[in-house]
Amino acid sequence: MDKTLWNELGISPEGLEKLRLYEALTAKWTQKINLISRSTVGEIWSRHIEDSARIFLLAPEQPRLWADFGSGGGFPGIVVAALLQDRGLATRVVLVESDQRKATFLREAARQMGIPVDVRAERAEAIAPVGADVVSARALAPLDMLCAIAERHGSPDMTCLFPKGESWADEVAAAQKNWRFDLEAADDPGHKGSATLRLRTVRRASRDSQD
Repeated sequence: MDKTLWNELGISPEGLEKLRLYEALTAKWTQKINLISRSTVGEIWSRHIEDSARIFLLAPEQPRLWADFGSGGGFPGIVVAALLQDRGLATRVVLVESDQRKATFLREAARQMGIPVDVRAERAEAIAPVGADVVSARALAPLDMLCAIAERHGSPDMTCLFPKGESWADEVAAAQKNWRFDLEAADDPGHKGSATLRLRTVRRASRDSQD
């Protein structure tokens, strides 16, 4: 366990207990459905839960609505919801996951943990815009596609949080052909060369600027 991380988050013993329950549920359900790679089941805490918690550190202090797309097994969405609850915040958390079995897991995990989430078992382009203050996605799509999701579902002053691997700079360059945004890349201490991209003021590039 990364004690420095959890101290920085200021999580309570009750909050940690809920995340340990989530760890156990993820391991159990992964035996039946592909929530995470089975090769990482022994690393759920360090590779998935702590990675998700680090994303939380980059978010605004009191978001009104956090939307996580391609939530899969709930990383970072369920972790985020647990941390928001632990801080006593009334942030609404929307988890968008088109796979019905994974959506069922998300609802059951949230129920057992006692955290409020709104699970949408649909594709991002099929649901009405949600107007999120924070838009997150982990291992869902290239940055160019994530910008389109953010434009549709984010509020004008949204913050986007997208963890990316070692080729993140190439994704940024490709996305900048179609999009403009303010970018900060926060190094991922758990994965050398990786970064969490924090985007603000996402907007389509004008035709003039493309020429």
